[in-house]
Amino acid sequence: MTDSEREQLIPAIYGDIYASVVFLTRLPAPPWAEAARRPLAGAMWAFPLSGVLVATVMAAIYAGGAECGLPPVLSALIAIAGGAALTGGLHEDGLADFADGLGGGTTPERRLEIMSDSRIGTYGVLVLVISVGGKAAALAAIGDVFAVFGALVAAAAISRGLLPIVVASMEPAKEDGLGRLAGRPTAPVWAIALGLGVAIVILAAPGGWIGCLLAAAITALATAWIARQAIGGYTGDVLGAVQQAAEFLALVLIAGVMTPGG
Repeated sequence: MTDSEREQLIPAIYGDIYASVVFLTRLPAPPWAEAARRPLAGAMWAFPLSGVLVATVMAAIYAGGAECGLPPVLSALIAIAGGAALTGGLHEDGLADFADGLGGGTTPERRLEIMSDSRIGTYGVLVLVISVGGKAAALAAIGDVFAVFGALVAAAAISRGLLPIVVASMEPAKEDGLGRLAGRPTAPVWAIALGLGVAIVILAAPGGWIGCLLAAAITALATAWIARQAIGGYTGDVLGAVQQAAEFLALVLIAGVMTPGG
């Protein structure tokens, strides 16, 4: 690699991280026109890094609750609420919409129509209650502040690291929306995202890192397969559902391993 190529690569890396954070969170960011023009598909390799950022904030909230003497489950619920606020509920909204579409529609067209409706239905409420409650219970079972930090980082990174490969392996289910606008990540992009996610899990997971990886991967693949059968491809809502489902099972697996008798 020439010196000129290296000089171009470093700003591109920062631009991709910037684009990833701006897309996946609601953190205020200074305008960066060059980074904003970069295709989202090319920046997807940095999704796990955005996950680490969100998880770090959640872990800090959990630690603050523990320091104030709050019960672990209450600290966990507040931390999950903080994470949702940081992302604007992006993934939770996708999970709820996908659940509503699956539960309320009988054809791909009707399911997509329901998923596009901004109102939340019974299935969406139920799946959010289960997801939030389950993650809070898992974090409370882990208990220790540093172990919770590791678990959150591991689950957040791998659940987002799996998204680019889902996008690359499926067709958009709609003519408009995220599927068409984001583009298709190349093999190096999804491979780097997956590699980063795996590496972060190995380094951060407080226990059961192999099971954490398997649980997240199987859940993501299963959710993507359901979406392919139900609506013929993926949408932004499907990606939100993939992320939330993978994160949920990853945390549950870590908690199960770390709980006495688990």
